[in-house]
Amino acid sequence: MASILGIQAKAAKEYAPVAAVEATGANEAGSENTPALVAVEGGGAGSSLGLKASTASALVQPLGFRARFLMVGRKQLPGVLLAIMSISALLLFWHFATLYKWNFYIRFTNVPSPEAVFSNFVSMAGDHRFQTNIGMSVKRILEGFAIATLLGVALGLVCGRFKILRGLLFPALEVLRPIPAIAWVPISIMLWPTTETSIVFITFIGAFFPIFMNTMAGVKGVDPVLLRAAQALGASEFTVLTKVVLPAALPSVFTGLAVGMGVAWVSLIAAEMISGQFGVGYFTWEAYSLIEYPNIVLGMVVIGVLGLLCSGAIVWVSRLLMPWLSLAGKGSER
Repeated sequence: MASILGIQAKAAKEYAPVAAVEATGANEAGSENTPALVAVEGGGAGSSLGLKASTASALVQPLGFRARFLMVGRKQLPGVLLAIMSISALLLFWHFATLYKWNFYIRFTNVPSPEAVFSNFVSMAGDHRFQTNIGMSVKRILEGFAIATLLGVALGLVCGRFKILRGLLFPALEVLRPIPAIAWVPISIMLWPTTETSIVFITFIGAFFPIFMNTMAGVKGVDPVLLRAAQALGASEFTVLTKVVLPAALPSVFTGLAVGMGVAWVSLIAAEMISGQFGVGYFTWEAYSLIEYPNIVLGMVVIGVLGLLCSGAIVWVSRLLMPWLSLAGKGSER
C-alpha cells in the first residue's frame, strides 16, 4: 500500500507542472484568440489531441456584425437580381398595355403610361407638399409598427409561455382580432383626442394581431427539451424566457413582423383616405377626386415602394439576427 501511494504521489508531482502549463496556455489562447502551443511531456497521442483541441477552440470564433452583414449581402445578391427582373417584366407589361390601349376584360384605355407617371414624379419630387405626404406616412407607419412590435412580441411571449395568462388575455384579444382595421376608424376618432393619434392607432391595430399570433405560436412550438435543459441548469424564468424561448421563437416572430407590416400599410392608407389631411393615402384619394390619373398611379407606386422597403428591411434584419436559417433552409430549396 505504501509503495502504491508513493507511485501516485510521484506521478502527481511530475504531471502537475504540465497541467498548469496547459491551463495557462488555454487561457492565454482564449484571451488572444490564437492557438495555444502546449508543451506536453512524453509526446504521443495525448499531446497531439490536446494541441488539436486547443487549436480548434481558438479557431471557432463567432462572426462579427460586419462579417455577417457582408455575408448576408453576398447571399442576397442573386435574389436582388431576380427581383429587378421581376419588376422590369411588370413595367414592360404596363408599358405595352398602355401603349396599345389593351381593352380585353381589363381596360387600359385611361390608365397613364409609366413614362407619364415618371415625368409627373420628377415634376413633383421637389414639391414640399408631396414630400410632407410621404414623410407623414413613414412617420405614422414607424410609430404604429414600433408600438405593435413591442406589445405584440411581449404579449405573445407571456401568453405562449404561461397558460394562465393565455386563458386570461387571449379570449378578449380573439374577440377584437376579426374586426377590420378600417372598422376602427369611427371609434378611434371618438377615442383619441387628435386625428394624428387616431391614424397611428389604426396602424397599430393592423400590425398588432399578426405579430401577436405568430409570436404566441412560435413560443408554443419551442422544443420542451430546451426548456427542461435550461431549468435543470438552474436558469431563472426570466432567463428561460429571454435566452431560450425568444431565440427559438424568432423565426415565427419575424414572420409575424413581415405580415404585420403589410397589414399596417393597408390600414394606414385606408385611414388616411378616410380621415387624414396628409399622407400618401390622402394624396391618392385627392388625386382621384380631382381626376388626376397620373397622380393616382404615382400614389400607388409610392405605397408599393415604401412597403417593399419596409418588408425588405425586416427580412434583412432577420437574416442578420438568424444567420443559421440560410443554412437550414437550403435543403428544401431548389
